[in-house]
Amino acid sequence: MLHATGPLLTVDVSRRETTETACDDVLTDYVGGRGVGTKLAHDRVPFDADPFGPENRLVFAAGPLQASRTSFTGRLSCTGLSPLTGGLLSSNAGGFLSRHFLATGHPAVELVGASDDPLVVHVRDDGVAFEAVPDLADAVVSEVSAYVEEHHGLGADQVACVGPAGENRVRFAAIVTTDHRTFGRGGLGAVMGSKNVKALTFDGSVERSLDLPDEAAAVHREAAGSDSVMKRQGTAGLTTYANEVGALPTRYFSERSFEGAAAIGGDAIETKKYKKGTCSSCAFACKLPTRDEETGLETEGPEYETVMAFGANAGVDDLHAVMQSNDLCDEFGLDTISCGDVVAAYLASEDAFGDVDLVHDLVERIAYREGVGDLLAEGIDRAHGDLGVENWTSKGMEFSAHDGRALHGQALAFATSNRGADHLYGSMYAYEYPLVEPEYALDREGFDGKPARLVEKEARNAFLDSGIVCRFSRDVVTDERLEALFDADYEDLLAVGERVVTLERHFNNRRGFDRSDDALPYDLPGFEAALSAYYEARGWNEDGTVPADLIPE
Repeated sequence: MLHATGPLLTVDVSRRETTETACDDVLTDYVGGRGVGTKLAHDRVPFDADPFGPENRLVFAAGPLQASRTSFTGRLSCTGLSPLTGGLLSSNAGGFLSRHFLATGHPAVELVGASDDPLVVHVRDDGVAFEAVPDLADAVVSEVSAYVEEHHGLGADQVACVGPAGENRVRFAAIVTTDHRTFGRGGLGAVMGSKNVKALTFDGSVERSLDLPDEAAAVHREAAGSDSVMKRQGTAGLTTYANEVGALPTRYFSERSFEGAAAIGGDAIETKKYKKGTCSSCAFACKLPTRDEETGLETEGPEYETVMAFGANAGVDDLHAVMQSNDLCDEFGLDTISCGDVVAAYLASEDAFGDVDLVHDLVERIAYREGVGDLLAEGIDRAHGDLGVENWTSKGMEFSAHDGRALHGQALAFATSNRGADHLYGSMYAYEYPLVEPEYALDREGFDGKPARLVEKEARNAFLDSGIVCRFSRDVVTDERLEALFDADYEDLLAVGERVVTLERHFNNRRGFDRSDDALPYDLPGFEAALSAYYEARGWNEDGTVPADLIPE
């Protein structure tokens, strides 16, 4: 099976030392990306670690396809112990960082320890340099990019950095690259901030090449020729449809459709798009560089999840305001989904839905932990009691869109996800809207046939995140093409994904997670039976724990 190659680079920022270690067995068994990051973190982060402690590690990892120029491969993975959920978590970001990362000669780079002073860590093919940057304390993302360009001649696409939110340990802080692409969910930016690492840069000239089959060229041609609405509107094209089927969370989850959806949805956003946007080597070009001509505001997005969180869920039907929220989160280094939901929780507590000025003020207060922002920076799970609102989280993570009260398979996916309430872990919504061919579609209500489908979908997604292949390749990178690209049978690819999911679950079990954490803030008929069927399909115990004989060595 195709897999990433090369040594693991460990960067100890406490001692300012680096070591290279052969990790061939890990690369062979886990391919790259999320798989490699999960295995390394599972084995090297203590089960009782403090997410903000020096013993936590951040593992950045590429997959084998990042050595190619194939569409849908311009992504990089990051794994660590989440300060938001308290569990093992992987996130990945698009943009242009992955090829620069791989050019340093390493398929995986891990950060451990904690620096006494703010640092930029420069990873190059000829070694690692540690640069003290006291003047970058509390700098926003664009200021970090400007500094690196001015002093080192490197572009924003060679930088992974945190904004003030990461430095201030906001539990849903993001790591940002290329100014607008984020390792968003789960607070890994706060982990990087706790290590006092303001930024990582990657620069090298190590050339890699892959002898890929003809399917790689076919993927690139079809990506270029696709007429998908995503190429015009990104994921925001889902807004109107989700609204029509009652799957658009509105006014802090108190409603499931929004009367202002059209004003902030895909058609409206398309009018603000002023050029094409893409990730490295990808011909699909589904990104959304947007500009508001009246104010001159330029940003990227908003995507559907941000439209939900800072639009419908906040009661805001002003697209310019949602663009501003998106841009502020990118500058301060915040996950737009968690931040928007937290802001919506505060608006609910104050009966202030639609107050745009308050929304933007809260985003800044959260990033700097000022006033009520200090409470909100803890996330809904820790703050809802003080706010007097319901706890709309699963495993401590705020919900993304695709409301599970309308899409019951997605509800099950939210509950079982080791990452928390994230829509991309199991992606059952695609079958229930549906976004797939009719023969694969599932009824939105009920759980018939869904536990087994979810088990396969989680494994496939885990493999895609290890590969690394963008999720938006769904209509182009078929199962047969995956087999050809990775030179392996589909069942063997799923087996890699199964190992990844199982290791995540085992790590979380050791931290106290069990069936009680696979929960939702609402009741659905048949949910508990479906959860038991899911465990049975995985071979797990009825209490949601992994039997000893299933734990990968």
